[in-house]
Amino acid sequence: MSNSADSPQSGSTPAPGRRFRPVRVLTVAVFALAGLIFFTSFDTAKGTNIRTDTSLLKLSDLIQERSRKNGELDESNGSLRGEVESLAARDDGRTKAEDEKLKALEHRAGTQKLTGEAITVTLNDAPPDATAKLPGYPEPQPDYLVIHQQDLQAVVNALWQGGAKGIKVMDQRLISTSAVRCVGNTLILQGRVYSPPYKITAVGDPEKLNKALSDSPAIQNYMVYVNVYGLGWKVTENGTVTLPGYSGTVDLHYAEPVG
Repeated sequence: MSNSADSPQSGSTPAPGRRFRPVRVLTVAVFALAGLIFFTSFDTAKGTNIRTDTSLLKLSDLIQERSRKNGELDESNGSLRGEVESLAARDDGRTKAEDEKLKALEHRAGTQKLTGEAITVTLNDAPPDATAKLPGYPEPQPDYLVIHQQDLQAVVNALWQGGAKGIKVMDQRLISTSAVRCVGNTLILQGRVYSPPYKITAVGDPEKLNKALSDSPAIQNYMVYVNVYGLGWKVTENGTVTLPGYSGTVDLHYAEPVG
């Protein structure tokens, strides 16, 4: 197929040696397209390697940094709260009975330290190359080998059911508004991020706490994965321990209708 300059119907004959051949036109088009691709790639990458997960790494770093800052703010908040309570206790106009009632409420709310006998439950992911240890079970999917949100919630709920007076997950005290949530294979608790192994410590009667763990249907199901695929499970009695008081904000946030 020729262009209009080559057509005998154009009414003119190009000079020898100056004919526009289709091959030359195609070559120019290929180089132009290549240049466009290189420019688009450069503009997309902005000078970075677009084959790497740099953006994901930056997001992970941001989450870890925010988690660290949240931890520092919690410590600062707890220290300031202690100073305020100390100043208020000097002369607040309350009676001794009112002070005792307030102190009891603070202990029940989890904002004060709690000392007593305790047990610790440790949950951990299974080895990535785990296989079924018992006959009759399928080879594991990746989902079978990691700790899930419902596993952590099952332990916390069972410990409360067993009469726990206070619970600490990792290094944070739980209160009535605490939410144990997992995103991917990490735990997000009160603005801070944790990776397995996960440790849950409860103050209470060790015998009752252990029985509550054994009686929980959700934990019984978890134990199947422990025995078949090697998920981590360990319960230890700690003797007497002191749980920290909750040091974060106690403000409640709720949705409001627009307009």
